[in-house]
Amino acid sequence: MNAVVGREYAKAAVDAGKMVQPTAEHKGCRTSSNIGQASCGSRGGQDDLPTETWKKVKNHPCYSEEAHHHYARMHVAVAPACNIQCNYCNRKYDCANESRPGVVSEKLTPEQAVKKVLVVAATIPQMSVLGIAGPGDPLANPEKTFKTFELVAKAAPDIKLCLSTNGLSLPDYVEVIAKSKIDHVTITINMIDPEIGAKIYPWIFFNHRRYTGIDAARILTDRQLLGLEMLSERGILCKVNSVMIPHINDHHLVEVNQAVKSRGAFLHNIMPLISAPEYGTVFGLNGQRGPTARELKALQDSCEGEINMMRHCRQCRADAVGLLGEDRSAEFTTDQVMKMDVEYDLEMRKAYQDRLEDERAAKAAASKAELGKLAGEASEISLLVAVATKGSGLINEHFGHAKEFQIYELSTSGTKFVGHRRVDAYCQGDYGEEDRLSTIIRSIHDCHAVFVAKIGGCPKSNLIKAGIEPIDQYAHEFIEKSAVAWFRWYLDKVKSGEIQHAKRGDASIRQRALISAA
Repeated sequence: MNAVVGREYAKAAVDAGKMVQPTAEHKGCRTSSNIGQASCGSRGGQDDLPTETWKKVKNHPCYSEEAHHHYARMHVAVAPACNIQCNYCNRKYDCANESRPGVVSEKLTPEQAVKKVLVVAATIPQMSVLGIAGPGDPLANPEKTFKTFELVAKAAPDIKLCLSTNGLSLPDYVEVIAKSKIDHVTITINMIDPEIGAKIYPWIFFNHRRYTGIDAARILTDRQLLGLEMLSERGILCKVNSVMIPHINDHHLVEVNQAVKSRGAFLHNIMPLISAPEYGTVFGLNGQRGPTARELKALQDSCEGEINMMRHCRQCRADAVGLLGEDRSAEFTTDQVMKMDVEYDLEMRKAYQDRLEDERAAKAAASKAELGKLAGEASEISLLVAVATKGSGLINEHFGHAKEFQIYELSTSGTKFVGHRRVDAYCQGDYGEEDRLSTIIRSIHDCHAVFVAKIGGCPKSNLIKAGIEPIDQYAHEFIEKSAVAWFRWYLDKVKSGEIQHAKRGDASIRQRALISAA
């Protein structure tokens, strides 16, 4: 995105503040520094949040950027029906090779779902959250949804319960959500202007009647914002998901951000449109493009302030299992799960997660110590780097095996996670796929460096030619500590004249399907 477009986003943010009036007392986060970084949400730590809020987010991988390096989640596909149609959605069943919302391989009954939860929790002790996100809308399937939550709460009381909804039926079920001890609700809100909404939603089904066009969008936005207010008033943490659709709602999402912030949303997640034509969505078949990496980041940056932005979303399947960025659902098919005998060992899970917390504390201490060495450093330089990681906050993935790269922004203020880029793994057996290397380079073309555990000679030379420095000397060390150490070295080289700092170009966001990790 060029400077003119960036200024348009900034202007839209100012205008939105004048246009959207708060309708409820703000219960979200407050900006605590002079760089616009909110003191809660995805980057918030124990010292930044009220105790009760910290307990809810500390091991929730979607509500805490830090937690997503360590904790896993799972979704159970018990809610097939939907009450709205979105032009970016095409629900697919029995589909194992795509990773995006609305896609599942199997639909489950509540009884099958709770058995699967117990098996996964015993196998993956860092699994801390159960979510119901479809493949339709959970509140269009209320009996199955709340029966599943009831059974899981009894069988696995330490697992957090999480619900994702389009919000059309939300006001009708707020009390049930509160009584079910569901502490986290995600609402997809793509507009507050019905004229824009009519371009996104062909129809809704509400009160036994189908509505279309502006009438449908007006009902939907009114219900979404009312539901958000009602949840916020009851102390339920709300994350708002918004799909960025260039030339339809991209600038308008600044107004959406202001509206949900004023109604108490805890976190705002602006996601790129997935619009590859092979998915069969209306937008995909009509040629609607998704945003570039620079466009997405500029919009997220312009919205960040009193409400924090979620940058680590993976737009998960409705049956996803594992850490964000991986999908282990193929290991837990219904046939396999129903044959298993499982004993839910609460003490084992607690001990495992206690060790994770020790890891997190060590990583935070190391990063803080390294960041202290930047104290007093003054530089206008900020840049992006890519990191190949398997998780745990470590640089622990071979370049050729990486299926995604995590992107960090570095400045004298420290490190900031700003997103991820999916790729096809470069290595295929004993050889590298050259066509894939070029797409990988395009996906991280805005980065000055890529941190890896190991890298071969051919990709290393091609990265250098593209102006991306491959860094392997920090293999298996903490990401943020290593990134700060390298950035200090980079600044020293710039000061000495050995490196001429230059801004990088834009990068592409991958639209093709993610092949299951299993």
